[in-house]
Amino acid sequence: MSENCIFCQIVAGDIPGRTVYEDDTVLAFLDANPLSPGHTLVIPKAHHERLNDTPADVAGEVMSTLHELVPAVEAAVDAPASTVAFNNGEEAGQEVPHVHGHIVPRFEDDGGRPIHALVTDRPDLSDDELDAIESDIVAEQA
Repeated sequence: MSENCIFCQIVAGDIPGRTVYEDDTVLAFLDANPLSPGHTLVIPKAHHERLNDTPADVAGEVMSTLHELVPAVEAAVDAPASTVAFNNGEEAGQEVPHVHGHIVPRFEDDGGRPIHALVTDRPDLSDDELDAIESDIVAEQA
């Protein structure tokens, strides 16, 4: 628990939330500033700032909960689709430093855009550059 974290305060019951799912590890609640009806956040109850900081078993529980909740959220608001995403770090747009997955129900003509619209200045990488990045990622896992 982090005293200054709004999500930890929701987990502790110090701040009210509209809980849609809860177990020993995970809490899911409606976003207080939704991008669409049904916008849901899925968080680990324990404080972890980024996915990188989250133990694999806890991250697995968060993903399993997302997997179960996506169809329920879509059905509840009659959405034909949803965007499921994590902003991992401040530079990626993470506003609350507590790992959280978003389920954003999507509707025809909702003005939303695909994930490839996140960045407007996309790199033009050569095959050699892509090969080097691939090798570096593989090496970081060793």
